Amino acid sequence: MSPFEITSQAIDLQAFRESLQDRACGAYVQFDGWVRDHNEGQKVLRLEYEVYEPLAISEGNKIIEEAREQFGVSNARAIHRSGLMELSDVAVVVGVSSPHRSEAFEACKYIIDQAKVRLPIWKKEHYANGHTEWVNCQRCAHSA
Repeated sequence: MSPFEITSQAIDLQAFRESLQDRACGAYVQFDGWVRDHNEGQKVLRLEYEVYEPLAISEGNKIIEEAREQFGVSNARAIHRSGLMELSDVAVVVGVSSPHRSEAFEACKYIIDQAKVRLPIWKKEHYANGHTEWVNCQRCAHSA
């Protein structure tokens, strides 16, 4: 199992969490990114992700290794969806287990922020008015 994965299937959050359990760790932090029903004043019905998988996996694994080294956490993983998703689906999950909570929170934030700006993953929103649009997260670029 690679620390960073791409899947077109629904993410099993319980199995994901269990894969990061570690008796040496006192902290676990998980971020779930959900498909929401709006963006920048537009009503969103669904969205879809296109991924250049070989590079996304390679770079995603680098990001996770950087987080482990920088924050000294024991375990870290992430899974990002590809394809069409409906409202409330989990599009991305990041999990970190660590001896202490502060490092787990910081590593989790680092992983999702870096993933948003460094990975070749493109998001297309499908709007209630029938239009679709490829979107870019400007806040993501600023926070990373």
